[in-house]
Amino acid sequence: MAINGSNPKKLIEMKRFNLLYIFAVLFLFACKPNIDTPQPSAGGADFTSYIAVGNSLTAGFADGGLYREGQKVAFPNLMAKQMESAGGGEFTSPFFDEQHANGSGYLRLAAINEGSPVLESVTENLAYRDQEQRLIKYTDPIQNLGIPGMRLDLAFYAPFSQANNFFERLLPDGEQTTYFDFVAEHEHTFFSFWLGNNDVLGYATAGGVTTGPTSVLTDQSQFATLYDNFLTALTAGGQKGIVATIPDVTAIPFFTTVTIQALLEGAKAASPENADQIENIFIQDENAVVVGLPPGVRPATDEDLVVLPFMSAGLLGKPNSAGIPYGLHPLNPVEDQYILDKSEASTVQEYVNAYNEIIKNAADKHDLALADVYSYLNEVKGGVLVNGAGVSATFITGGAISLDGIHLTPKGNALIANLMIKAINEKYGAKLSSVDVNHYSGVRFP
Repeated sequence: MAINGSNPKKLIEMKRFNLLYIFAVLFLFACKPNIDTPQPSAGGADFTSYIAVGNSLTAGFADGGLYREGQKVAFPNLMAKQMESAGGGEFTSPFFDEQHANGSGYLRLAAINEGSPVLESVTENLAYRDQEQRLIKYTDPIQNLGIPGMRLDLAFYAPFSQANNFFERLLPDGEQTTYFDFVAEHEHTFFSFWLGNNDVLGYATAGGVTTGPTSVLTDQSQFATLYDNFLTALTAGGQKGIVATIPDVTAIPFFTTVTIQALLEGAKAASPENADQIENIFIQDENAVVVGLPPGVRPATDEDLVVLPFMSAGLLGKPNSAGIPYGLHPLNPVEDQYILDKSEASTVQEYVNAYNEIIKNAADKHDLALADVYSYLNEVKGGVLVNGAGVSATFITGGAISLDGIHLTPKGNALIANLMIKAINEKYGAKLSSVDVNHYSGVRFP
């Protein structure tokens, strides 16, 4: 007899089904693999007090300026975040406040006009405190010690602390000190050290023209001595750290975006009626001796590198008082500061290679981790896949280099942070997690 109209046979089948379902679920959970997620650890390092020593790349300089948004994604900040779960302590940067978030000002992409980028300067909410363009002070304790414009040679020259407004900002009024001594005042258990770029970059970006102490090449033997002195001080208490090689300066968009061939094509397009007469771009080269041309003038070749600012200077083809078009005639050649000629480019390569050999030897001597930024960024130049997304050093579209053609985008900073984290893990047996590169942006489009 059915109870409340139910069928006893069906009730028994439902109970069997429920029991089978329960057993199946229990079996699945019992057989579920136990995946061990590595716990973050410092290994043989100690991240309790991490300081970052360096220049603009360490400070988060980007798009031709130092501003809050760029500071926040500087690679040391990204590294320090990963260190937190492995015993890392507080890591403070000298951020500009919200009211003055745009700091020194910077460039942004305003538009793309017929395939050419239109850049504009951000001039609101700047952080200058006087007409001398000295920046608003920040003298609280910090761990990100990156100073835009800092060179290895000038790190031991006290007057530079007042001449460089990014350094002067971090010091009490009127105080003069060397960057070396400034760093030495900061206790630490771990450090990153990325200096030396500007000891060759200043010369290169000035087109090989020496205009002052920031555009000379640091003597190689002096570089070796100063580099060793710095690392000796940083490791005096047995501290661990990581050093980085210098990028291939001639491979950055500052030198690869504007080509001689592109200038020729642009000149012909701008003056089609004279296109058949435009055969060369003429440049100044003090060593040039070409029959039929003035001394120190020659036609440019693909081995001559044009600096990025020439693209927006609007000089090519502009006639002088005698009506001679700029750069298109040997009597009005492109000036030295706009061209890193093939001889100067070769000199730059020589110094970069020498400096990097010194850095690698110093890392071995002091038993430190080494991030080979030179090799890695040469890979990025041609394009790499990161978590399925392409990244390269192509100006604007590549995603790694900011609008000044030299410094890193947020995505570029993430790449460098991961390169350093990998080197730290390998050297010290640490287990720091990598940064999600695709979480960070490249150049922002309007």
